[in-house]
Amino acid sequence: MMPLLSRRQMLQTASAGFGYLALAGLASEQALADSQATHPLAPKPGHHPARAKRVIFLFMHGGPSQVDTFDYKPLLAKYDGDDLPFKPASGVSSGTGRKLLKSPWKFQQYGECGHWVSELFPNVAKHIDDLCILNGMHTDGQSHGQAVLQLHTGAQLLTRPSMGAWITYGLGTENQNLPGFVTICPTRGHGGALNYGNAFLPAVYQGTAVGAAGTPASSATIKNIANQEIPRDLQRRQLDFLQALNAQHQARSANDDRIDAVIESFELAFRMQSAVPDICDLSSESTETLKLYGVGQQPTDDFGRQCLMARRFAEAGVRFIQVSHSFKWDQHGNLKQHEKNALEVDQPIAALLTDLKSRGLLNDTLILWGGEFGRTPVAQGKDGRDHNPQGFTMWLAGGGVKGGFAFGATDDFGYFAVQHKLHMHDLHATILWLLGLDHEKLTYRYAGRDFRLTDVYGRVAKEIFA
Repeated sequence: MMPLLSRRQMLQTASAGFGYLALAGLASEQALADSQATHPLAPKPGHHPARAKRVIFLFMHGGPSQVDTFDYKPLLAKYDGDDLPFKPASGVSSGTGRKLLKSPWKFQQYGECGHWVSELFPNVAKHIDDLCILNGMHTDGQSHGQAVLQLHTGAQLLTRPSMGAWITYGLGTENQNLPGFVTICPTRGHGGALNYGNAFLPAVYQGTAVGAAGTPASSATIKNIANQEIPRDLQRRQLDFLQALNAQHQARSANDDRIDAVIESFELAFRMQSAVPDICDLSSESTETLKLYGVGQQPTDDFGRQCLMARRFAEAGVRFIQVSHSFKWDQHGNLKQHEKNALEVDQPIAALLTDLKSRGLLNDTLILWGGEFGRTPVAQGKDGRDHNPQGFTMWLAGGGVKGGFAFGATDDFGYFAVQHKLHMHDLHATILWLLGLDHEKLTYRYAGRDFRLTDVYGRVAKEIFA
C-alpha cells in the first residue's frame, strides 16, 4: 500500500520536481547552443573552390530514349527495318529483335551550337546553348531496380547512402530551418526510400520527402509539419523537456550518433514548421510565373508545380533537390507514349531554366536531367524499345559546365557509348567536383573500411567544365 503524503511533503516533492524541470530546461538550452556550434547541417568548406552551390536533379524514371530526344542518328532512319549490323548487347530480353527502328519524331538544329534536338522537346531546345549534353553515358544495371539504385547511390544491389545524402554530408546546407536534401514526389518503386536514404551516414543527411509518386503535386507536403492543437510556445517547452531526456540518454550511450540524429531531427522539425509551408505554398507567385511553368494547365500542372517548388527550395538554400517524373518513360511497346511524357515535362523544365537564369541562380545551380538508362535503337515488338544501359544521354546545365556543348558519343545507331564514355561513377565524381568535393576524399568510415559514393571508381570529366 502506497504511504500517504502530507501536504508539506507533497509540496516539497513537487517543488523538487519544479527545480528539476527548470534545470532540464537550462540544460537543453545549453545543449542546443552547443549543437548549433557544431551543427551537422551547418555549411562546410569543400576540398577545392566550388563551381556550384546546389543541385536540382530532374529524374525521368523509366529511361527516356536517347535516339528520340537528344542523340540524333540519321542512319537509323535510312536503315529503318534492316538488321542491326553488329552484335547486340548481351543481357537484353528475348523479346527484343534486331530490326532497326527509326524515330517517329523529327529532329532539327537549335541555338548557336547547332545541336540536334527532337520535336519532343521544343521548349528545352530553346535553351540548348545552356545545356551540356552527355551522349556517351553508360551504366551497369540492365533492370530498373539495379540501374535506379546505381544512379542514386552508386551501387546496384547494396544499401548505400544516396547522392543527395553524400552531398549534404560533405557540404551541409545554407538554411538551418530546412533540410539539406529534399525529394519532391519521389518514386515508391525500384529502391523506393533507399534512393534518398542515408544508409550508414547519420540520419540527419537523409532526404526529406515532399509528397510521393502518385500524389498530386498540388497536395504534396511534408507529413506532420504543423500541430494545429498546441501553441508554438508550449511545443517549445515540451520539446525542451524531451531533449533534456534525450541528452541524458545520449550521455549514458557513449555518444551514440543515432541519438544525435534524433535530437537534431526534432530540432529541425520544429524549425521547419515556419519555413516549409511558405515554400510549398505557390500562391505568392505571380500569374506570369505560374503560367511560365504551366501551373493550372494540363498536362503541365503536376510537373510544373514540382519544378517551381524546386526553384523555391533552391532559392531558400537547400543543397540537393530532386524532382521525379515517376516511372513513365518505360516504353517497351507504344513508343509514342514518349510524346505524352514530354508534353508533361518540356515546358516546366524550360521554365525552370528560364526562371533560374533570370534570378541569377543558374550560374551556381547545377541541373541534372536524365533517367536510369536509355533505350535500344532496335525494335522490341512492333513499336517499342528495350532498356539500354550500354549507351544513353543525360544533360547538365549551369553550375560551371559548358553550355551549348556535346560530350561523348554513341555509335552510328545509338546503341553503344563509343567516345568519351562516362560511367555513372564518372558522373557522380564530376558532380561532386563541381560542388567543391573530391570524390576520393569524401569518405565515411563504416564497418572497418572507408566508403564513398563512387566506391573505388570514378573519373572527373573536366573536359565539360566552363
